[in-house]
Amino acid sequence: MFRRQGERYVATLVVDEVRVLRKVATEVVGLLTDGFDHTDPVVGRLFPEAYPDDSAGTAEFRKYTEGDLKTGKIDQAGAILAALPDSAGGEVQLDAEAAEAWLRGLNDARLAMGVRLEIKDGTDLGAELDEAVAADPSSSRVFQLSVYAYLGYLQESLLNAMLD
Repeated sequence: MFRRQGERYVATLVVDEVRVLRKVATEVVGLLTDGFDHTDPVVGRLFPEAYPDDSAGTAEFRKYTEGDLKTGKIDQAGAILAALPDSAGGEVQLDAEAAEAWLRGLNDARLAMGVRLEIKDGTDLGAELDEAVAADPSSSRVFQLSVYAYLGYLQESLLNAMLD
């Protein structure tokens, strides 16, 4: 998918890929702005406690770091949105800075989806997807697992292009 062209990382996306990436990045921004809630497990995954055994230490750490971390995550999702073609498919071209923001933004989106989908470290994604398809091929879970897998593929593709 992503390939290196000189100093840029380039991928051609079809219209459905653009729509999915736009929706995912927009949802991350919404989660970090209007929907920001420390009791939400997704927020907990994106902003883990610095000191799990010390709530006062964690609160102090958050006081000084959370605003910048949140802004950074919003900016990373914004970098994805900014680089996407308008509404049709097309080419995405990223410089080194934008590519790094995409990697972090894709990672945040996958972490968020992973929490919602209850994906664990040992989860066999292929088996999970097969199970969901067998249960109901038109279910939202099949779609969400497919998007989760696609984001991982996209992230790996971009990382490999950056390492070339």
